[in-house]
Amino acid sequence: MGKVKTSVYLDEELWKEFKELAQREKSEVSRLLEEALMNYLINEVLRDVDDSEVPLWFEPLKVKGESSEKLVREMRDDREKRLLGY
Repeated sequence: MGKVKTSVYLDEELWKEFKELAQREKSEVSRLLEEALMNYLINEVLRDVDDSEVPLWFEPLKVKGESSEKLVREMRDDREKRLLGY
């Protein structure tokens, strides 16, 4: 897949924090920004999916205690906070 160079207008402080995050994680700003955009798009697609129409090709695990859905949501929220520097 090819890459495209683009320009966007962002809040100066937000961009500064994002670049510092990339530096702390020893990652490229472009890579982190691409990940953030991909995660956003995936979440948008998944939000529109009717679970009843998705066939299961495996037996769901019976989770004891904290549900896996809640855990995944917490992990996504934590990653978003790290990406945004909160």
